[in-house]
Amino acid sequence: VKEITRDIKQLDHAKRHLTTSITTLNHLHMLAGGVDSLEAMTRKRQYGEVANLLQGVVNVLEHFHKYMGIPQIRQLSERVKAAQSELGTQILADFEEAFPSQGSKRPGGPSNVLRDACLVANVLDPRIKQEIIKKFIRQHLSEYMVLFQENQDVAWLDKIDRRYAWIKRQLVDYEEKYGRMFPEEWCMTERIAVEFCHITKVELAKVMRTRAKEIEVKLLLFAIQRTTNFEGLLAKRFTGCTLTDAPGQQKRPESPLHQTNPFLEDEPGDDGGSEKDEDLTKPRKPKAPGNPFHGIISKCFEPHLYVYIESQDKNLGELIDRFVADFRAQGPPKAGTEEGGAVLPSCADLFVYYKKCMVQCSQLSTGEPMIALTTIFQKFLREYAWKILSGNLPNRIRNLPQAS
Repeated sequence: VKEITRDIKQLDHAKRHLTTSITTLNHLHMLAGGVDSLEAMTRKRQYGEVANLLQGVVNVLEHFHKYMGIPQIRQLSERVKAAQSELGTQILADFEEAFPSQGSKRPGGPSNVLRDACLVANVLDPRIKQEIIKKFIRQHLSEYMVLFQENQDVAWLDKIDRRYAWIKRQLVDYEEKYGRMFPEEWCMTERIAVEFCHITKVELAKVMRTRAKEIEVKLLLFAIQRTTNFEGLLAKRFTGCTLTDAPGQQKRPESPLHQTNPFLEDEPGDDGGSEKDEDLTKPRKPKAPGNPFHGIISKCFEPHLYVYIESQDKNLGELIDRFVADFRAQGPPKAGTEEGGAVLPSCADLFVYYKKCMVQCSQLSTGEPMIALTTIFQKFLREYAWKILSGNLPNRIRNLPQAS
């Protein structure tokens, strides 16, 4: 049997080696021809053909990793790397020419050459793609940096709406002109919006530090409201997939409060009282915990929330004084009557006002400002207890020994 099968084994080995040789030879022919075509297409900027060819050449080259000791194979590998490097430099130069860093002049419409170049960039080193994105976004937002400089009148908080109106127009303009130039998976519209948010956060923080004495509570609440509304619009439009891989590796903003916060529960029919400028101070329903853009701009207001805290300290003090004046004018309820066992109207008003303040503050920050507001309310609760509640207690309760 061994003698009979000996020839068969030899034929099997010969067939396997012959098949491997033919396959390797075909790959070598494809690689050599592909490298020549790749170099010629690169010189002619035929990026549409290069995109498909380059990926094929790279895939074929993987079959020759174990043959890199052969000079001819190593030479072909070096030519492929040189072609990739030349393509990267050439594509960046093309984008620099089309979208110069200086000046606001832009081409009239999308370029087919640049669109194909983006397909090539997907196959090249990821740094080429990141550099293209960075250059385009910087050029697209260059006008914003000029219009809303710190020394411009529109840079102040009272005109913060103009910032968000500007970026909305720019995103529409981008979709119309350049939406098809970049691959969809690059998420360029979202990247432009995210970079705008990072720039706006830095610029707002800068201008508020410079003009901190001009910040009033109504102006601050107005700016925060408009900003959080804009962050909500971003959450409806985008997924937030670029927040972790955007140029500069920006970190994802902190997520909003968890739903278990009791101050985030809206009660039907609770209008929270009536005050002046109700549209600025009325508690708003908080953003859903899934909003990845929560705080991406509005975090810059946190260092200035002391203005809001001081305002609430003053408002609570005036509220307690009004309660005391009303209590003295009406006098305490007589003992034994129904009023004597009822809850004072001022007590309900106080807690309704406090809840409204906590909802507002929780939308702005969950850190030190919330603790400061709680401390202020503790102070006025003690004043309310001593000035009003202690005088309204029945004698039999007032005379009970106090707990240590």
